Order: sequence, then C-alpha cells, then structure tokens
Amino acid sequence: MTEESNRQRVLDFLDVLYSGDVEGALERCTDDIESLANAPIDILPHMGHRRGKAEMREMWNAVRARYSELRCEVPILVVEGDRAAAFIRVFFRKSINQRMVQFDIAGFYTLRDGKISQIREIIDTFDLVQQLLERDVAAILTGRRPEPI
Repeated sequence: MTEESNRQRVLDFLDVLYSGDVEGALERCTDDIESLANAPIDILPHMGHRRGKAEMREMWNAVRARYSELRCEVPILVVEGDRAAAFIRVFFRKSINQRMVQFDIAGFYTLRDGKISQIREIIDTFDLVQQLLERDVAAILTGRRPEPI
C-alpha cells in the first residue's frame, strides 16, 4: 500500500466515523481492531481499551448517544508506510443541553491490508472533563473561587 492511499484511508475513516456511520467506520477496520484512549473512565466510560468490532461498535454508539452532532477537522496527517499520525480537532454537541465541546486528539493509526488495525489516542482529558462537567476543575482542586466556563 502506498503512503498516499493509506493517508486517504485514514481520512475516509475519520470522515465516516464523525458523520455518525458506525457500521461504515467498522468496515474500514480489521476484525481484530484494537483501540486505546487514555481517559478517566469513571467520567468517560466509553473510552479506555477496546478490542474487536463489537467493542468498537459499543464505544462509538455510546458516543453517538451522548452527542447530537459530531464533526472533526484534520489539520495535520503524517503517514509513513502503514502508520499514520493525525492532529484532530473534534467538535461534539452535547445532547443534554446542546453545548458544543471542542478538544484536540493526537491519533495514531496502524493499517493492515488497507484497513485500520490499531488506534491510539491521546486527549487533553483535563480540558475535556472541564467542558463536559461545565466546571472549573482547576479551581476546585486548588481551592480558589471557580470561574464560569
């Protein structure tokens, strides 16, 4: 596989996933897909380690249930052979109050036979948790007066 075709495969995967087509995203993954997103699973139970299409489907459907709108921008995507690294800016609209949550992900992908076989995501979960809880977590932790977010 060429790097250019792998680049397009990752972009297509992200487009399909963030459009809400979970089954379409799964078609672009190997059967033994493995994903790891470091996150506090007490607050973000759909994150963490997942293996196989059934677990990925469950995770992505949980995300779709919490957010009425998902979209992403990929300003940087670097591909070397069967590996890709992407800087992804994500926008989720919370279903509960329609508030927009915006955060960045560093996504690392491994492809095998033209499909995604591994996903590793690094997220600024501190910022994300503040936005989800709509609280100034730093103020709570340091004891200073919280400012509205």
